Amino acid sequence: MAVPARTCGASRPGPARTARPWPGCGPHPGPGTRRPTSGPPRPLWLLLPLLPLLAAPGASAYSFPQQHTMQHWARRLEQEVDGVMRIFGGVQQLREIYKDNRNLFEVQENEPQKLVEKVAGDIESLLDRKVQALKRLADAAENFQKAHRWQDNIKEEDIVYYDAKADAELDDPESEDVERGSKASTLRLDFIEDPNFKNKVNYSYAAVQIPTDIYKGSTVILNELNWTEALENVFMENRRQDPTLLWQVFGSATGVTRYYPATPWRAPKKIDLYDVRRRPWYIQGASSPKDMVIIVDVSGSVSGLTLKLMKTSVCEMLDTLSDDDYVNVASFNEKAQPVSCFTHLVQANVRNKKVFKEAVQGMVAKGTTGYKAGFEYAFDQLQNSNITRANCNKMIMMFTDGGEDRVQDVFEKYNWPNRTVRVFTFSVGQHNYDVTPLQWMACANKGYYFEIPSIGAIRINTQEYLDVLGRPMVLAGKEAKQVQWTNVYEDALGLGLVVTGTLPVFNLTQDGPGEKKNQLILGVMGIDVALNDIKRLTPNYTLGANGYVFAIDLNGYVLLHPNLKPQTTNFREPVTLDFLDAELEDENKEEIRRSMIDGNKGHKQIRTLVKSLDERYIDEVTRNYTWVPIRSTNYSLGLVLPPYSTFYLQANLSDQILQVKYFEFLLPSSFESEGHVFIAPREYCKDLNASDNNTEFLKNFIELMEKVTPDSKQCNNFLLHNLILDTGITQQLVERVWRDQDLNTYSLLAVFAATDGGITRVFPNKAAEDWTENPEPFNASFYRRSLDNHGYVFKPPHQDALLRPLELENDTVGILVSTAVELSLGRRTLRPAVVGVKLDLEAWAEKFKVLASNRTHQDQPQKQCGPNSHCEMDCEVNNEDLLCVLIDDGGFLVLSNQNHQWDQVGRFFSEVDANLMLALYNNSFYTRKESYDYQAACAPQPPGNLGAAPRGVFVPTVADFLNLAWWTSAAAWSLFQQLLYGLIYHSWFQADPAEAEGSPETRESSCVMKQTQYYFGSVNASYNAIIDCGNCSRLFHAQRLTNTNLLFVVAEKPLCSQCEAGRLLQKETHCPADGPEQCELVQRPRYRRGPHICFDYNATEDTSDCGRGASFPPSLGVLVSLQLLLLLGLPPRPQPQVLVHASRRL
Repeated sequence: MAVPARTCGASRPGPARTARPWPGCGPHPGPGTRRPTSGPPRPLWLLLPLLPLLAAPGASAYSFPQQHTMQHWARRLEQEVDGVMRIFGGVQQLREIYKDNRNLFEVQENEPQKLVEKVAGDIESLLDRKVQALKRLADAAENFQKAHRWQDNIKEEDIVYYDAKADAELDDPESEDVERGSKASTLRLDFIEDPNFKNKVNYSYAAVQIPTDIYKGSTVILNELNWTEALENVFMENRRQDPTLLWQVFGSATGVTRYYPATPWRAPKKIDLYDVRRRPWYIQGASSPKDMVIIVDVSGSVSGLTLKLMKTSVCEMLDTLSDDDYVNVASFNEKAQPVSCFTHLVQANVRNKKVFKEAVQGMVAKGTTGYKAGFEYAFDQLQNSNITRANCNKMIMMFTDGGEDRVQDVFEKYNWPNRTVRVFTFSVGQHNYDVTPLQWMACANKGYYFEIPSIGAIRINTQEYLDVLGRPMVLAGKEAKQVQWTNVYEDALGLGLVVTGTLPVFNLTQDGPGEKKNQLILGVMGIDVALNDIKRLTPNYTLGANGYVFAIDLNGYVLLHPNLKPQTTNFREPVTLDFLDAELEDENKEEIRRSMIDGNKGHKQIRTLVKSLDERYIDEVTRNYTWVPIRSTNYSLGLVLPPYSTFYLQANLSDQILQVKYFEFLLPSSFESEGHVFIAPREYCKDLNASDNNTEFLKNFIELMEKVTPDSKQCNNFLLHNLILDTGITQQLVERVWRDQDLNTYSLLAVFAATDGGITRVFPNKAAEDWTENPEPFNASFYRRSLDNHGYVFKPPHQDALLRPLELENDTVGILVSTAVELSLGRRTLRPAVVGVKLDLEAWAEKFKVLASNRTHQDQPQKQCGPNSHCEMDCEVNNEDLLCVLIDDGGFLVLSNQNHQWDQVGRFFSEVDANLMLALYNNSFYTRKESYDYQAACAPQPPGNLGAAPRGVFVPTVADFLNLAWWTSAAAWSLFQQLLYGLIYHSWFQADPAEAEGSPETRESSCVMKQTQYYFGSVNASYNAIIDCGNCSRLFHAQRLTNTNLLFVVAEKPLCSQCEAGRLLQKETHCPADGPEQCELVQRPRYRRGPHICFDYNATEDTSDCGRGASFPPSLGVLVSLQLLLLLGLPPRPQPQVLVHASRRL
């Protein structure tokens, strides 16, 4: 009598499974269990003595298939796939077609060193033309300002200019400029659409943008508008000399922006917070790199509103720093401590600044003021030489509500007599404290004293320190007049991603005869270069689908890279994607990155991992890296080539009759007999209208070709000739192979070929209706993976676990199988095409069951296990007890013998059978690769504050209102200040800056996503193993299929669900902490170099201008008047402030 199997659940109908005693119990290995590092798992033959096969007379029994049986099934599967691909793929036939047409093309070679040097030279020439225009502008600006005579009595009506925000303000009936009637001096212009600017422009004028919080009618601003008007002629002359110039911009230190050509400002839906002095390019051009320590007084004297002002001020201060700067933030009372996890200076990149901003919000006021503790902490931070830092300007920024201690002993110990560290002090809030000690600290340490009495003063006063840092640059004269190129950032006027060349503009005037030279920076001149213009200088289609050019800066951030694709952009911040985050990091790439940053040349062939275009797969590939510096810039250029892209084809269709013949195969009238043709949407000709619809694009292409020839000067002859050649070559494949074959015999939905020339031919024509692959082969995942992998690459339809299962109707669901065509011509080898078939999912699922069974073909009857006999289970007869699947190298289900799993094809196998997928991973069939996507977009998080009042605002109690003393206190004055300024600036306390600048409430924001991909591990053998699962153990067999990316797995179906706890995840997940822990990352910073120039000291610097201000005690009469106005509902409109140094008066 058969021994019953140990089960935990209801018995399963069907043939009885052979009983086996449980060989051992133990905890199931979970996802975190360390996998064996050497040696295969326990093979089944060691377990066979423990698995007696006992059967009673007259009964039939099934056992788990033996290893040689399953190897036999695997060979049948391999042979079937190979046979179909040999017949229908047409690899060999396509090789012969290429050789037969050998006279129609030439084989060209990509010489990496020559290529990369040529491209670097072209980029250098492009940027050099912009540099010459920059120098003309900067010299002219300095001369115009020097010749300008200051006018004390200048009026708004005396100045005529185009106000870029005028149209938007005229549309706003509540605009203060409309109420003041100041538009009399504003020009009204006509604009024409210019595709180069992606905007409407006027080439006869420049435009002026003035920040919202600056009064346009002030004397300083009107004088600035007066002298900068002369720049318009220089702008126009520059464009005459170089018509490719894009935005030419002068950003003034007063906040005025004059840019050419004129275009209306992109007015946001909410308050416009744009200020040129906070743009990445201005900050980089206005001063040398900075090491900054911000210390914040959090003693008990800091009231609620004052502390809020401090928090906002620190956040605004952080926004004045760039990636060339280093910073730390600390709070102090009796003791000083960092506000975040950062214990030393860290790079002021976007992610580190975000950590600071979040940490600052947690500051709490308590204790007594201890300036000494704060300054000693700051000086210790700046003296730490064991960390990476800017090593240029050193400064301490102290925010406080006031105090009497001057801490002279601290300055004597750390900073005197050389005064290498500048000290900037900020008196925050309304109070009656004596500010003389704060002024003295700044003046005694080459810094500046500022007052921030209310919200409206924050933005101005947290950026004015740049004027002080600019003094050594101005005094250095021509030595400091060096063009710097920025990181990549989003253009505020719609150009997209750009880099900007910057050049500081100095004040050359003197205060009087024989007086010292003026040491103020006037502003920064900038000229934009669109990334697309730089990309046009790089070879696109001669490098093949997997070859590319990239460039990085001194921070290791990419300027060019095919993976530079930010999903969202915030024009307040640069786009900073590190080279090691753009690719999958390894030691070789770290070495390449360091060499490029150091400005060296180099070449290196490496084995590395690459992520597929759809980010579902990982391939181990060989790549050749070649790199050179781009002279006169901070950039370095690299070229990446796979070995098979060393050579490429260049068509030579001089025979016009042949051109016409091949071109006819692009006409839709030929599709029924020759198969449907998709053409890559490339820039074949200047007048070709682009379209996302390939049918429409093909129509536009055909219409244009009826007017011009492939040899036309307005067309890219290389692209056109290769396209037409590949049209003819793929048509010959139809003629020789596909047309005479019956696809239904082998259950194929389609056959296809795609080429480097941009042709994708799908046969028969009706199959094109369900073709979802990218018409650009270079952007098609199947194409690029086929080139990188030998053999046949299976690609199941993409499925997300959250989406509904596939709908298996009308046999439209298919599985792509593709392979590269390798062509050897003499000693030159290349891969110019990929061919493949599309399998009918349902039909091949049935065929799969037959091939993994004891039947030799589909028409043969199923073999039944007779009485008194013992049989092995197979994937067809015993599909209720035996699970048989094909899984691809990414862990996605391709085929199954379980009918109910057919609609799950394309899903990560852990979502189908978590228990089995975990076992495959733990037994090294799969390896996991985790990485982070720093360019992702996420839905906005719900706000944490659900109350109606602004967050963090001080709210007085009833007792306060009844107390007369309270009405004359600083708290009352600050409250009224907030109410007044809040009419305009309330978004600073309530909203994210990007939101305030007009982003919709539902706009996605940038975030970091964790990606996990799986790929084949080191196991390449065939063996059986057991899944330990208490009373529910499972046997499984796994074997790689030769010449494919498939894993054949046979396993017992689970009898119970006790082992479902462990589940591997492949789906991209959001990282709440913005990726890897920043506190850990800053302990191992990546290699970088700062700008090679530093201007932080000049012996002739005059430090006497160090800030003058007095506390502003509130007047009881003013307070009462304000209160009455508020009660009457007539709040006075606060006049925007113009806070500039006295020396700005020229």
